[in-house]
Amino acid sequence: MRTKITLACEQCKQRNYTTTKNKQSDQGRIEMKKFCKHCQASTVHRETK
Repeated sequence: MRTKITLACEQCKQRNYTTTKNKQSDQGRIEMKKFCKHCQASTVHRETK
């Protein structure tokens, strides 16, 4: 079962990306290093509620 999640930048708190995750294998919050167009840098993006 895959669910849609939104990823937000840790520095500027902008919601930049959407993706899906498997709820059974990834029970915690996902963190990915992605490019933020607002910060103009690669930053850590975390799953939001």
